[in-house]
Amino acid sequence: MKRFVTAIALLFVIHQSQIRAQGTEEYGSGLKVNLDSTGKKYIRFLTWHQVWLRHNENNPGSLINGEESKSQWDMGFRRSRFLFYAQLNPNFLILTHIGINNANQVGGGANGQGASGADGKKPQLFIHDAWVEHKVYHDMMSIGVGLHYWQGPSRMSSGSTLNFLAIDAPIFNWQNIEATDQFARQFGIYAKGKLLENKRLDYRVSMNFPFAIPRGTAQSRLDVDAANNNVEIANYKGGGQPRNAFQGYLQYQFWGIESNLLPFTVGTYLGTKKVLNVGIGAYTQKDAMWSAKRNSNTGALDTVLHNQLFLSADAFLDLPLSKGYAFTAYLNVNRFDMGPNYVRNIGIDNPTNGTVANAVLFNGGGNTMPTVGTGNIYYAQAGLLLPKFKRLGKLQPYVACKYAQFERLIDDMITPDVGVNWYLNGHSAKITFNYRWRSVYKWADRSRTYGDVVFDRTLGEFAIQFQIYL
Repeated sequence: MKRFVTAIALLFVIHQSQIRAQGTEEYGSGLKVNLDSTGKKYIRFLTWHQVWLRHNENNPGSLINGEESKSQWDMGFRRSRFLFYAQLNPNFLILTHIGINNANQVGGGANGQGASGADGKKPQLFIHDAWVEHKVYHDMMSIGVGLHYWQGPSRMSSGSTLNFLAIDAPIFNWQNIEATDQFARQFGIYAKGKLLENKRLDYRVSMNFPFAIPRGTAQSRLDVDAANNNVEIANYKGGGQPRNAFQGYLQYQFWGIESNLLPFTVGTYLGTKKVLNVGIGAYTQKDAMWSAKRNSNTGALDTVLHNQLFLSADAFLDLPLSKGYAFTAYLNVNRFDMGPNYVRNIGIDNPTNGTVANAVLFNGGGNTMPTVGTGNIYYAQAGLLLPKFKRLGKLQPYVACKYAQFERLIDDMITPDVGVNWYLNGHSAKITFNYRWRSVYKWADRSRTYGDVVFDRTLGEFAIQFQIYL
């Protein structure tokens, strides 16, 4: 029994590697169980919670269980995750990632678990990632299969949720989120590696099998009014077998070489690494979208299929400065083609669950807003890490802004964020304060819900995020 207890205690010793978790000194590489004396056989565990406390100015006409709400405070899980991966030797890797997302008082719960059928109670635990990988040739090529996160078209398409610079991703970086993917993941076959003698050219490519969408779902439903008035508006193709998708991302790393053991790219290194990368990427799927167009000869509505094509270019800078300062910046330029006039409204962890009947608002209820669609999207963020102040930790004020030129919107969209990260212990224990100005759009003609979409007003969102990860 004594030997058994001793073995268990040794098994769960936290292994301190040379890789530090973006400024976190206490946790090192986290909970890592060595399976041999060399440390080359191991299993590593990570777990984290991101709890949001928010005040949201709701879009006009928003309802909570049938009651109109102009604004409210709420609390919920933005993310609650558990990830583990293992190597029997450096040539083989298996990874599993499970968790929940976007669960609050009125949404995110499992069907049948709340008094009203589905609310915030008992959110569904599901698989985010599950893949196996084999190293084919040194660091130049590894091949894996499964439900994976090795994707393009940009650096943030595989962004780690543990170390964002801003409070969250801009979401358009996961262009098919919960439409033809499972929370930004698709089944696929991927290859990754580092090229050139100095390993500065980093790549990831994949052939994926997007999820099929049943005909008539929210992502594939046709706007009948628009079609009858000969306004061609694309939407996700519902029914039938989806085509394969192809994607990739290529980046050149000028200074520090970033690890590609896992796909999760770092948002800010907090002065622990000097990095300058530039990258390009693409994602494409044949016949992913459809629209209805009136036939000028017969007067009937013809179905027209459209390909998806996402092109992106970006640059990432993380620069340690003197006296404990560090500067982080990211710039991203995108061209999205999802068929004519397509735009999708998304509300992250939406604090409401309905809208009044016959609303002329284009966004929808709560905090939804145009997020992804056909057009050009530009995104930038920058932050300055300040030196540690006694025992109070470090502060990192930041700004971020999304500028979108969606084909369907008459007026361009600007979404600025300002905030500050308070690092109590690197990314492993931090609090983030963020304020966002959200653009609200409406139908130009208040008597109908199709046609031109124009800017209406700006509303505010204030959020505090509490994060701990081990």
